[in-house]
Amino acid sequence: MTCRHLTHVSLVQRLDPRLKIVAAAAWSFLLALSPALPAALGGLAGSLALTAAARPDWRETLRRLGVVNFFVLFMWLMLPFSFSTPGEVLARLGFLELTREGLKLAVLLTVKANGVALGAMALLGSAPPRELAAAARRLGAPEKLAAMFLLMIRYFQLIRQEYERLRVAMRARAFRAGPNLHSYRTLANLVGLMLVRGLDRAERVHAAMLCRGYQGRFWIDGQFSPGGLDWAAGAVLLLMMAGVLGLNFMAGA
Repeated sequence: MTCRHLTHVSLVQRLDPRLKIVAAAAWSFLLALSPALPAALGGLAGSLALTAAARPDWRETLRRLGVVNFFVLFMWLMLPFSFSTPGEVLARLGFLELTREGLKLAVLLTVKANGVALGAMALLGSAPPRELAAAARRLGAPEKLAAMFLLMIRYFQLIRQEYERLRVAMRARAFRAGPNLHSYRTLANLVGLMLVRGLDRAERVHAAMLCRGYQGRFWIDGQFSPGGLDWAAGAVLLLMMAGVLGLNFMAGA
């Protein structure tokens, strides 16, 4: 029984995974290409509404947003200054000149990045990986691509667990990373050991698949039938997208 047939799950979880894939792609492209800050803010509000409807673990959601904003931070170190974005100078910090256009661009990209991330987590994170892979196949995605997605999701966690075990072993031996040759050599050995163990696990998994009759095809299938909730959710998502487009149009008028 999949999460779509349970009654205690959120409304977003009960949607057809094909709708969620299409909606996530369309919503992400729309926000990413929105040139106006009011439209980006409207998109962020829509993503927050989707996230609330998905009823996620907010602590985990904030942790993932922290990863996204870690990379956004690097844009704030460059975009607001004249060497990256010329424009009206608001302040001078030594040899650096803070520009109005650079600040606007940094704020716009921050809002869009968080809106896209929240929307994708709400829509795609509310479906099991196998359902997403099966839905992608039904939408015409290549079989090998869907199989790679499933294997990546499954074995990324195993590789991460292996990495954590090695890190614990290094800390148990009083290793502390620092800017010295010993640390660089140890970390390089860690990466090499991860590659060797990853290759060894891949060979064992392939042998296990062959023992179970694997002949080059990874069968991924699922039966989906859109219902009234899916049509209603699709209409609401279209209205949200139309609202963002309208805000872009009004900002450009």
